[in-house]
Amino acid sequence: MAPRIIDCEQGSPEWFAARLGIPTASEFSTVMAKGKDGGKSLTRKTYMLKLAGEILTGEPMESYSNQHMERGKEQEAEAREAYELMKDVDCQKVGFIVNGDKGCSPDSLIGDDGGLEIKTALPHIQVERLLKGDLPPEHRAQVQGVMWVAERQWLDFVSYCPRLPLLIVRVPRDEGYIATLSGAVKEFNAELASVVDAVRSKGGILSALKTAAEAA
Repeated sequence: MAPRIIDCEQGSPEWFAARLGIPTASEFSTVMAKGKDGGKSLTRKTYMLKLAGEILTGEPMESYSNQHMERGKEQEAEAREAYELMKDVDCQKVGFIVNGDKGCSPDSLIGDDGGLEIKTALPHIQVERLLKGDLPPEHRAQVQGVMWVAERQWLDFVSYCPRLPLLIVRVPRDEGYIATLSGAVKEFNAELASVVDAVRSKGGILSALKTAAEAA
């Protein structure tokens, strides 16, 4: 299935509606998470229940924002502008991309094959990232997930902190990792559908009991 771009502002009601009930790249690491000793992951279960709640109620899960996230929103435009100047490219801002039963919100698309993921960082984190010069492992699932969902061949990971050098890491598409990710998302969605069906069946029983009681 080809990716479909939904033109909306990230964080808007339209954006929340577009991603309702489906796993997104920002949470793919949660989808792939394993619990202690390889057992069940509590964070994965919680995320699944939240998505089930969205499907059953038609309402998006509550979102939250902290100081770091707000700063990230304010600095994202600065980082994108700095990147465009350094790379001499024009970035295409998009709202949300849907591809089957999964989605993503890339910070930008570049040309026909590329993408951009921007993360802002506190000074000590940026210094560490600059010294390592690699994609932080905690962002691998999201970065590869965006390439999978948006059908892109590469993505530039950008880490930004004012008054410190900009980190740009070109990340190629990793088909082996994406195959593993695809299997994890497929399994997750199958379990999610089972949860939703189970709750709906309970609702049907309750409705039938109510009807019977009213008819008595």
